[in-house]
Amino acid sequence: MSATKLLLRQLRREAEGIVSYEFVSADGAPLPPFTAGAHIDLQLPEGLSRSYSLVNDPAERHRYVVAVDHAADSRGGSAWMHTVPRPGHRLDAGAPVNDFPLYEDAPLSVFIAGGIGITPFMAMIARLNALGRRWQLHYAVRSRERAAYVQELHSLDRTGDAVDLRCTSEDMGRPDIAAIVREAPPGSHVYCCGPNGMLDAFTAACSSLAPQRVHLERFSASQEAATAGGYEVKLARSGKTLQVEAGRTLLDTLLDAGVDIQYSCSQGICGTCCTPVLEGTPDHRDDYLTDEEKAGNRAMMVCCSGSRTPRLVLDI
Repeated sequence: MSATKLLLRQLRREAEGIVSYEFVSADGAPLPPFTAGAHIDLQLPEGLSRSYSLVNDPAERHRYVVAVDHAADSRGGSAWMHTVPRPGHRLDAGAPVNDFPLYEDAPLSVFIAGGIGITPFMAMIARLNALGRRWQLHYAVRSRERAAYVQELHSLDRTGDAVDLRCTSEDMGRPDIAAIVREAPPGSHVYCCGPNGMLDAFTAACSSLAPQRVHLERFSASQEAATAGGYEVKLARSGKTLQVEAGRTLLDTLLDAGVDIQYSCSQGICGTCCTPVLEGTPDHRDDYLTDEEKAGNRAMMVCCSGSRTPRLVLDI
């Protein structure tokens, strides 16, 4: 699929350390439509590709808005976004992809956000308001200065009590995730996006709910990438056999050998590098495949996963 040419029209400080970026079409062509919860992959310099949730109302067709936290542990994307782009800067982006869709028919949608995890919920809330559907938001931040989109959220809150903002620096306490999930009415859907600790608590709290009612999105990996090495990987299409050495990831090995493999997040979150497995047992380290898919061992994320067997055969 060809890339969409984007022009950066505006930057805006949304909170301490968080900046939003408004992009429009660079060539005047209509932007591909998107649905609530979708993200775009921005193509950054030096081969970097980063996924960012679309924040704006999905009804809008003239712009894309993303927000980026200046992460202290940035691997390049966050730091670059916060120091280089200015209005007029042009970037390529993939078409919007939605791995975190909104279930629009739920009688109530319950959102739990931590920090920059608020971003996908902005578009979801706008969509639910357009549909006349009910929603609740539990939003945890370190401080009010770090709380992005608070004014917009209060303007979207048509009942006046749908937003629960918790600032841990003010001794307000974190959201009681177990209680929030336990008190969610039958038929409601629950969503979480935030740091891994919050997501782990959310997953535990939702263990008794029907899986179709539970939705989460990670911004960082919950496991370290597999770097033990000590196995070989055969590429079935080309016939090449490569040795994965200790201290190297499978993706490192493939790229060093000149293999043309698509990848984006390098953390096993986005699914871009999903590769069919023909033989062997992967050491799954991703957060994209379901437990059932991992148990089937028919596919793996080569960016972070390794091998539990001396040999892997991949459909590459």
